Amino acid sequence: MSIAPIGIFGGTFDPIHFGHLRLAEEMLELASLSQIRFIPVGTPSHRVKPAVSAHHRCEMLRLAIAEQPGFVFDEREVRRVVACYTVDSLRELRAELGTAQPLCLLMGGDAFLKLNTWKAWEQLFDLAHIVVGYRPGFTLAEHIAASAIHSHYRERLCTAATLSQMPAGGIVELAIPKLEISATDIRQRVAENRTIRYLLPNTVASYIYQHHLYKPC
Repeated sequence: MSIAPIGIFGGTFDPIHFGHLRLAEEMLELASLSQIRFIPVGTPSHRVKPAVSAHHRCEMLRLAIAEQPGFVFDEREVRRVVACYTVDSLRELRAELGTAQPLCLLMGGDAFLKLNTWKAWEQLFDLAHIVVGYRPGFTLAEHIAASAIHSHYRERLCTAATLSQMPAGGIVELAIPKLEISATDIRQRVAENRTIRYLLPNTVASYIYQHHLYKPC
């Protein structure tokens, strides 16, 4: 039986920008996803503390995805008071959506190459497929040869067409042109009173200015 997969896209989104949104839009189309759930982290386990509160990051995310019905806001991680781990969120989603629903954990090539540093990383394949977006010209196979995840990559690599045929366990590569936009640069621009036009949705930029986010204390 074929079931349209659901994409899972996590991150600090501090702030969300067109780089995030364009990557998600490409994956929605190329992997034939029924929807993408954006899950902002609360207390990140791998990264430094976000620059602004979970409340502000969630509000900016809501504004950014409001006009794309295929994008869904999911606040499960910001409700947690302890460190957030992807494997825990996937377990929750699997329990809610059932064993048959295909789930796709979405990430970039750099994150995928460090997957073995994630908590219970091998269990991720029992819970979801992993869909890797990488920039054209970047050959994932060459970079993964010496990685701890090489055997999984070799055994699990499949095509996007197979994602709807099984609930989890596959690895799919998607070549996606990358918009060279970073949240770090946006925060720095705001702090220096420089323009952030065309880097993120106007609604998000207006929210940042309205609430005086990313300004020096």
